[in-house]
Amino acid sequence: MLEYNLPRYLPSAEELPDSDETPVDNELQELIPGLLKAILLILWAERMDWLFAIDMGIYYHPDKPPIVPDGFLSLGVERFYDEELRPSYVLWDENVVPIFVLEVVSQNYRKEYTTKLDEYAALGVLYYVIYSSRRRRKPHLEVHKLINRKYELQEGNPLWLPEIGLGIGCERGNYCGVTREWMYWYDQQGQRYLTPAEQIKQETQRAQQEAQRAQQEAQRAQQEAQRAEVAEQKVQQLTEKLRALGIDPDNLG
Repeated sequence: MLEYNLPRYLPSAEELPDSDETPVDNELQELIPGLLKAILLILWAERMDWLFAIDMGIYYHPDKPPIVPDGFLSLGVERFYDEELRPSYVLWDENVVPIFVLEVVSQNYRKEYTTKLDEYAALGVLYYVIYSSRRRRKPHLEVHKLINRKYELQEGNPLWLPEIGLGIGCERGNYCGVTREWMYWYDQQGQRYLTPAEQIKQETQRAQQEAQRAQQEAQRAQQEAQRAEVAEQKVQQLTEKLRALGIDPDNLG
């Protein structure tokens, strides 16, 4: 629940600007959160109580500009309002602070380690995640957890986030035809969840294996039928020989 001292009459999401008209200056700022969202769309396909937004404004006061992270996750909210979807995320309408916020550091440093860290702490965002692949002496991925209203840097890659029920981490992989380090979701055992393309490939391979097993079973059944037919022909031939010798095969025994 929010604890802000807000004006009595507040605008709705439809009345607020849905863009700050600032272009994304790094393709990774779109692709990295896009991959995380794509995995969730498969992983949580049956759940309707979450929202993962990309480059969407978070309004915390009607007279102040929104905070626009590269990506954020909220739990316990409606996944869809209607077919128009959300133009922005308005805290006094949603009444739920995002639990996870992601910033991808671009060539143009945007105060991810200073001002934004303080802003997200003031909002009450539990996990503030910063990713920068250009760092050489420090980890590319930093996960800050809000403890006693201050962020504390967590260690681990991947790192389990119990309040979300997922782990977050980064490793080399392929997405959109690009092989590089990407961010992924993980299970509690540290196993990475598959990307949509990997899942399609896995399902295709599984279907091909099932088809191959079915074909092998059909071949075995055909061979058994052929052997049974040969055996029946041999019995028929033996029966005819016995009858030619004056022996009734039905009375043998």
